[in-house]
Order: sequence, then structure tokens, then C-alpha cells
Amino acid sequence: MPLPLRGLSAIVTGAGRGLGRAEALELARLGAAVVVNDLGRPGRDGSGEASAGPAEEVAAEIRAAGGTAVAHTGDVSDFEQARELVGLAVAAYGRLDVLVNNAGILRDRMVFSMSEEEWDSVVRVHLKGHFNTTRFAAAHWRERSKRAGRPVFGRIVNTSSEAFLAGSAGQPNYAAAKGGIVGLTTSTALALAKYGVTANAICPRARTRMTEDVFAGVGRPAAGGPDPLAPEHVAPLVGYLASPAAAHVNGQLLVVHGGMVAVVERPRVAAVFDTKQDTFTYDELDAVLGPYYADRPAGETFAAAEVLGLKRG
Repeated sequence: MPLPLRGLSAIVTGAGRGLGRAEALELARLGAAVVVNDLGRPGRDGSGEASAGPAEEVAAEIRAAGGTAVAHTGDVSDFEQARELVGLAVAAYGRLDVLVNNAGILRDRMVFSMSEEEWDSVVRVHLKGHFNTTRFAAAHWRERSKRAGRPVFGRIVNTSSEAFLAGSAGQPNYAAAKGGIVGLTTSTALALAKYGVTANAICPRARTRMTEDVFAGVGRPAAGGPDPLAPEHVAPLVGYLASPAAAHVNGQLLVVHGGMVAVVERPRVAAVFDTKQDTFTYDELDAVLGPYYADRPAGETFAAAEVLGLKRG
């Protein structure tokens, strides 16, 4: 079969397990040389001792299948370690072509109980981690483009979540970070388009260590059948977005899980009210907004999510 990523190099963060592992294997299967990044801590909350094991094992799995891979065990939420990660890809393969940001942790708590550390740690790994790697990859592509005097090839695939789309009561830190990732993605897409780089985000739904309690007993396959929530259902979309074929896809948000890809529209204005005076008064706002929301079913704000059948994930 043709290998659309042959000759390209890629970084996948959080690639020692779950989604990241499936994505790294898919990119390698499509021909990319991969840097497998994972800090290797065993707890999904980021706890435990860091270990080179998970990243090394996935890199070895890629090499055993005939692909090219090296491991990196740095923390992407650390600015300098993210710089080193991008530098490793350039040193190992001559350049970086694809960045897949996937690394993340969970520290679930209701907003009225959440500690400052629980908030900061999740935002740091997800949102700052995405920024750190993007910042150095973007600088690499900009420099290459200026040196060549033309656009170059570059792809960023970021990982958001349906927790951002539809809310997640016990995950205010996670939902906020995933919403921030969408904002980072659209901003990056605009900033880097002239250099030949695209940036898109996915909201994957998959059964992994991060979601084991969310999807416990949900969508379990029949005996011997495929798991509709297996990470392998997500990986092909990442491979496509990383490829030359997706040059026209930029600044997009896509929901993906077993056998389905949904393109999410940007928010649209639902209603407009104009004041009949120089500025709105309290009473006038109550007169127009009160009936507008009173006439709408509870939860209609999330109607788009309900149409897609989206749930917390």
C-alpha cells in the first residue's frame, strides 16, 4: 500500500499508552519516523515515579514492525524539556514534520472542592504542554520556511475533549484546559498557515487508562467482537490530518470515535437584541433576555452535543 507519510518525521506526546500509543503506531504504519514521548508515570493523575519503560516499549514495537522510532521521556509541560523534544526530532531525522499533542493527566473534583494544585497541574500538562511543543515546532517551521523562501510541510494535531463541548461537572480543570487547547489550535492555524503548516484538534472518545471509569460498562463489544471505543478507531483520523492529503483542513475541530467522525462548527450567533435607547437598562435586558431563555428547554445550550450523541469523555 502507498505510505502517505513516508519520508516524514513525527512527534507523538503521551505515546506510551492508550491513544498516544495507537497514534504513534498508526503514523509509523503510514511511513513516518516517530519520536515516542512519554514521561512514564503510572498514575493517570500524573503520580508515581517517571519511567522510560512505556516510551521505550512503543518505540521498540515500531522498530520490530520495520519502522523507525526513538523514545523521549521528558515532561512536555516543562518548557526546556519540550525544546529538547523538538530538538531530538530534528537531530534524529533532520527535521520535524508532524506534531501530535496527546499527553495529559486527570485530577477530577467538583469546582467547589478543587484545590489550587489540582487546577494548576491539569492545566499545566494539557494546555501548557500543548503550547510548549507547539511553540518550538512552530519556530522550527518558520525558520525552515524563511530559509527556503517558500512554505514548508508542517502538521499539528491537538487533543481536545467532549468535556469542553458539553461540559463535565467533575472536571472543571480538564474542561477548561481542553477548551483552551481549541483556542490555541485556531490561533496557531491562522499564524502558521502562510508557512505551510496546518493545526487541527480532535475530541476523541476511547477506552483508555484516562477514561476507564467514564466508560465502564459502556459500549462493551460482544464476545470476540471489536471494541467500539478502542483507541485504534481514533488513530486513522490523526494519520489523515498528519498527511499531505489534509493540506486544506486547517483550524478545525473534529469529534471521533468508533466508526464516526463529526465536524464541529464554530459557534454561531443564535439571536441579536438591540436597545431602543442609548444603552441597555436592567429592565430592558430583562424584557428581552428573560422571555428568550424562558421559552427554551433546559439544556438547549448543549443541543449540538446532544444531536451528536456526545457524552462526557
